Amino acid sequence: MIFHTAVSGAGIGPTSSNKVEIEASIPALSRMGVRIHVGEGTLSDSTVQALNEAGSIYAVTPPVSALQTSALAEWRVLAFAEEGIEALHLLTTRGLAAVVASAHGESIWNRHGGS
Repeated sequence: MIFHTAVSGAGIGPTSSNKVEIEASIPALSRMGVRIHVGEGTLSDSTVQALNEAGSIYAVTPPVSALQTSALAEWRVLAFAEEGIEALHLLTTRGLAAVVASAHGESIWNRHGGS
């Protein structure tokens, strides 16, 4: 699972998954085996279709840092520590609240897929 988030000493909180650099990575990561993407915001029709083709889903989580941080059991930097909050982190969570927003080619924003 990939969680589109910022991680700092203050905690964690979701970031918009439809930022160009994040959304552009979703199809490739899904093809490489990522089955769940978690973030916030709507995705384009083409990304919803790419998720479907790879058998992956997208879930949105409330943008409430206190709620997210309370679900954080542990975290550590995996790579790119020099990037600070943009580094690649391994997070272990328990009870992270999320709603599946795109699955099987459908999206909650458009019952026929996409935004």
